Amino acid sequence: MTTPPNDPPLPGAIELPDGSWVRGRGLRRPLPGGPAPDAGLYLGSRGLRRRHDDGLRWPHEWLDWPDFLLPRDPAEAVRRIRALHAQARAGAAVEVACGGGVGRTGTVIACLAVLAGLSPADAVTWTREHHHPRAIETPWQRRWVHRFPRKPTPP
Repeated sequence: MTTPPNDPPLPGAIELPDGSWVRGRGLRRPLPGGPAPDAGLYLGSRGLRRRHDDGLRWPHEWLDWPDFLLPRDPAEAVRRIRALHAQARAGAAVEVACGGGVGRTGTVIACLAVLAGLSPADAVTWTREHHHPRAIETPWQRRWVHRFPRKPTPP
């Protein structure tokens, strides 16, 4: 049996403006029921990774991204966010998560919304409406979304 096109592939997933889906969540909360993601992007420090990596039994990557701050390697973050968006566009069940699921996760979801066609300002508003009202918690996270490159930078 096939899933109707508008049903989320993961419980709690939200549909991006381009029709792809992503689930944003906090790692400190229990894993939602239902199927496991096909891929995940996890945002945090070594400590968060040590506490949660063993429970992530599907393909996933970690970005070194301290709480309330920005990724330590911005270029790598852009590459991985683009890759996550490509997986979602291809129909994979993807998720993004940090410790609480609000600031860093919301920042990445807003960047995915930019890749899905929204302006950065609209992406911040959209993320707060669809993911969490306090998503993108700091002014520097908001600036990072506003500077997120819509198109790949040439090599």
